[in-house]
Formats: sequence, C-alpha cells, structure tokens
Amino acid sequence: MRRANVWSWVIVFIGLVYFFLPLVATFLFSLRAELGHLGFSAYRYVFSDPGFASNFGYSLRWAVLTIIASLLLVVPTVYWLHLRVPHLRPVVEFLSLFPFVVPAVVLAFGLIKTYCCPPFALKVSPALLIAAYVILSLPYMFRSVDAGLRAIDVRTLTEAAQSLGAGWITVLFRVIFPNLRVAILSGVFLTFAIVIGEFTFASLFAWPAFGPYMVLMGQARAYEPAALSVVSFLLTWASIGVIQWVGRGAPSGAQVAGVR
Repeated sequence: MRRANVWSWVIVFIGLVYFFLPLVATFLFSLRAELGHLGFSAYRYVFSDPGFASNFGYSLRWAVLTIIASLLLVVPTVYWLHLRVPHLRPVVEFLSLFPFVVPAVVLAFGLIKTYCCPPFALKVSPALLIAAYVILSLPYMFRSVDAGLRAIDVRTLTEAAQSLGAGWITVLFRVIFPNLRVAILSGVFLTFAIVIGEFTFASLFAWPAFGPYMVLMGQARAYEPAALSVVSFLLTWASIGVIQWVGRGAPSGAQVAGVR
C-alpha cells in the first residue's frame, strides 16, 4: 500500500510538471520584456492596448450568444431523446462527433459557400459565426448535458411535474434546467473557453475576436503574446473555479421545485 501511494504521488507530480512547466516558462518569458530585469511591462502594454479590450469584448459577446444558442438547442433535444426516443441517443451522439472529424477550415468554407448568398446572406451578420461556434462546441455541450440527464430520473420528474399541472415549457425551465445546473455549467465554460481562444472561424468570417488579435500581436511582438497566453489561461481557470463554487450549492438529488 505504501509503495502504491508513493507511485500515485509520483504520477501526480509528473502530471503537474507536464501541465504547469510550460505555463511557468511562458510566464517567465513574458516578464523579460524589459532588458536586464524582470517586469510586467508586457502586461501593461497588453491591458493598455485598445485592441485588447475591444477584441476580448467581441469574443465575450460571441461566447454569450453561442452559450445561449447551444443551451436552447442541446438541452431540449437531449431531454427529448432521454424521454421519448432513447434508442436514437447513440445516433445523435455519433452525429455530435462530426466537429472532430471535419476540419474547421472545411466547415468554415462550407458555411460561407452555403450561406453567403441570397436568400440567406448571413455573412453580413454574426449569425453565421455563432452557428459555427455552436457546431464547434456541440460535442462538449452534448456530453455535459447527456451526463447530467443520465444522473437524474427524467421520466419520473416529468410525470411528477405534469401531475402538478405543469406544461412542457415549465417542465423544461423549472424542473430540468435546475437539476442540470452543474452539467450545464460544465458545458457553458467549456464553450466559453473554446470561443475565447478560437481563431479559424473568426478569421475566415472576418469578425473581430480575441484569437485573431493574439495571432496578429504575435506577428509583431514577442513578449506580449506570451502575456496574452497567461491571461487566457487565468480566465479559463477562473471559469473552472466558478463551476466549483456554484456547484457546491447544487441540490444533492433531483427535485421538482415550485411547480404550479
């Protein structure tokens, strides 16, 4: 048992070194912008650059719209699969893997070719970009919601809510969504991290975003892109911290609350 515990700690240590050593190296490199000593001039330049706040604001907007669209698409679909057609769940799960199979460049050109001309002409609006992000985040959102629905008795909750006079909209938003809070938050923040760092779609669709901004800055500067990478990492970990903080208050079991 002692030998097993030692090897467990060795594996944990190797994992920490593997994941955090590149981050530490990137952070130290970002501090070398001032010749001869370490400093935060790269971070000061990044936060004072008007393009940082502007492009991050755009990516934040795209992330919020993508999250809303993904939730409205995925949660009712997966809920209906579990409730009415559970035999089709493997088919939908297989279809959700297509973003892993089709390269982002191919998907982007396909969307542009299909929807850039009348009667759609979505190229002039961010709707096409949001649709692309929804497709890109589909595997993560689908699996998060699917895992959450597997952990609760969907049929019993639905029948209990309907016996109290609830309609389908009430069941979905006042019973299913609250019981999927942690699962939904997991998918939400995975989607947030994907959209914040995504480059291909934003670049090909010619919309401002944080990913193209990082690439553009990397073409002209050396230390500021490293600072941006550290900031992006901290934003991602802050999102994970929010998941854990909110998840601590989640109900321990499925429940029907306040249904009228």
